[in-house]
Formats: sequence, structure tokens, C-alpha cells
Amino acid sequence: MKRFICRLAPLVLCLFSLTSCWSSKELNEVAIATAIGIDKSDSGYHLSVQVLNPAEIVSFNPTSRTAVTTYQTDGETLFQAFRRLTVEAPRKVYFSHVQSVVFGEEMAKSGILKTLDFLSRDHEMRTDFLLVIAKETTAEELLTVLTPMDKIPASKMVSSLENAEKNWAPTHTVKLDELINTLVGDGVEAVLTGVLLKGDPEIGMDMGNVEKVHPPTTIQISNIGVFKRDKLVGWLTEDESKGFNYLQDNVKSTIINVPCSDNSAASVSIEVISTKTKLTSKINNHIPTITAAIQMEGNVGDVECKTNLTNPQNLKEVEESVENDVKDKMVKSVKAAKELKSDIFGFGTLLYRNHPGEWKVMKQNWDEAFQEVEVKYEVNVTIPRLGTITESFQRKGDD
Repeated sequence: MKRFICRLAPLVLCLFSLTSCWSSKELNEVAIATAIGIDKSDSGYHLSVQVLNPAEIVSFNPTSRTAVTTYQTDGETLFQAFRRLTVEAPRKVYFSHVQSVVFGEEMAKSGILKTLDFLSRDHEMRTDFLLVIAKETTAEELLTVLTPMDKIPASKMVSSLENAEKNWAPTHTVKLDELINTLVGDGVEAVLTGVLLKGDPEIGMDMGNVEKVHPPTTIQISNIGVFKRDKLVGWLTEDESKGFNYLQDNVKSTIINVPCSDNSAASVSIEVISTKTKLTSKINNHIPTITAAIQMEGNVGDVECKTNLTNPQNLKEVEESVENDVKDKMVKSVKAAKELKSDIFGFGTLLYRNHPGEWKVMKQNWDEAFQEVEVKYEVNVTIPRLGTITESFQRKGDD
């Protein structure tokens, strides 16, 4: 008996160290937020929070109510605005499932660094949400649009952004930790992808917007916004955005159209299936030179002319055309960044790693030194596969 008590005593003592779920909350006590919108207001911040209506999402017999509701409030600080939501929302808003944070364009232009303090400090906020800019509109308007196919607009926004990055390439997903590290780091500036509101926002708020084959109001992923420190200073075009991602080794897949070698107006479409970019640096006479070496592989996806790609010479010409297209996009991107005086490529960070002594001098005047950076491009493209057919049907039609 004594031996049994001796064995049981440690287990009993362990029970006193166990804690209960003292901070737990039932689902019917909270409102789950899926997206946060931050706009600039006269008092400081205008906050929009998109929350779920769970009954409409899981119900087999949905009513006319929407799957989400957006609440708005204002505050001198972001924390105050979040707390003031209690006068609007019927339940305490729970932020651990936020999928995206949207900055209104005016908010982004005025500076976003102060808002990031609360987003990273609050214990309820995770850091795996995506950050975007409501291009040419406000975050509030963007978060009030109902979307077809996906009942939760925030989910639609995130999935569209991730798909565009994976399959088209002029976008870039940015999470909180990456954005903060870029903003506080030396020799690199931040970027965020824009999201456009196409159509009338008033119509987008109505359920009728998702009851049509062609919704009159939609959310569309745009191109990359360029920051100078924590302020939005401009936008890249689609080609410039792709050029940025080529230089940053962010391209997973995309499509490149190049002219046919038979001098026709038609083109050949190449599906990029892999890329690898390596940046190196040299300094000659205090002028930095960056070399971007890119290895790329692609497949033939579409041939709309009579070019015979089984001919090695013709295929080589297509590969060279793809190389020129990629180089042209990178040149445009670097030119645009220099015009905006924003080193979004991290050339300064590269110099710091490879030439710390020279960088210590250059960093004091990097805005001007960035304009003098020479960039060389080495693009090597191979197209090993032509697809399931070898010749274009147009050539066979001539036989």
C-alpha cells in the first residue's frame, strides 16, 4: 500500500500544474473576422472588418442573408478603432482567422508602418495573413463586395492572389513578417500587390451581384505597388511586375508569347515551367554592377503559325525570342524602380552581403547611388518538350 501511495503522489502533484481553458470562448460568443480593411480618416483610421455569418455558410437551406457582414468604425489609433468595434458588432470580434489585411490606397500613400505595430503586437493576430492594397479605391469598398463561387470574399481574394502568383507571375504574396523585415531593413524597399474593384461598389454589396452569370461588380488582382520606406510611391505595369518577379526568383509559371519565325503576324506561346535566378555583384570605380543570371525551362503550349518546331534552328530562334522577352521585362522593371527611386530588388542588401566596406559608404547616399547601378542580364532558356503533337495543324493543312 505504501508503495502504491508513493507512485500515486507524483501524479497527484502534476494535477496542480495543469491549467484549464480559462480563456476559451464558445463559437456563439464571438464573431470570426476574415479580413481587415484600413483606410485613412480625419480622426486617424477608418477600420473595416469582414466577419462570418456561420449559419449561412454551413446551412443546407440558406436564407437571403449574406455569408459575411462588414462592420466599420473610426479611431485615433488602430487599437482604439478595434475596441470601438464593440459598439457595432453584436459579439466580440475574434481575429485569429484573418486571411487578409487591405490598405486603402490613400492609407498606403500616407504610410503604413504605424499600423503594423498593432498587427504584430496583438496576441490574437497570427502573422500568416496576406497584405494587399485597394488600388484606386478604399479598403471599405473592397470588403463590402460579394463574390460568386466563394461565399467569403476574403477567401476569394486570397485564392485569386495565390493562383495569379503561381500561374501568371505579375503578383507577389506578402505576409506580415516579410513586410516588416523589408521595411526595417537596409538596402531594400517593400512591395505589395494591388486589388482592383471593377464595377459599382453599391451594386457589389447586393446579393443580386452573385446571382448573375456575369457579375456586374468583381474583385480583380492587379499589379505590384512600389513603396519608398513605408509609403506607396507608384505602381508597376504588368510587364514591369513580371520583370520584378524574374529578378527576385519569384516566378513559378507563366506564359510568354513570341513571334513566329515565318514572318507571320501569329505567335508561339511558351509555358514557363521552372526558373532559377541568381544575383551577383561587383564594384568598379565605386559603381556597382549587378548580374542577373536566369536559367529557364519551358514547354510549347500553342503554335498559331506554320513554323516547324521540329527543326532545331526554328526552335533555337523561339528560345532566343523568349530570352529577349524576359530580358526586356527585367529592363523595364529596373527602369521603373529607378524612376521611383526605390530599390525593390534588394540590390543594396546584396552589396551589403558581398561588399560590406563599400556598402557602409554607399548606404549614406543610396537613393542617388541606386540610379548609377548597372544591371547585366544573362538569360538562358531551353524548351525540351513540344507537347503531345510535333507539328502545327496549319502545316498539315498545307500538305
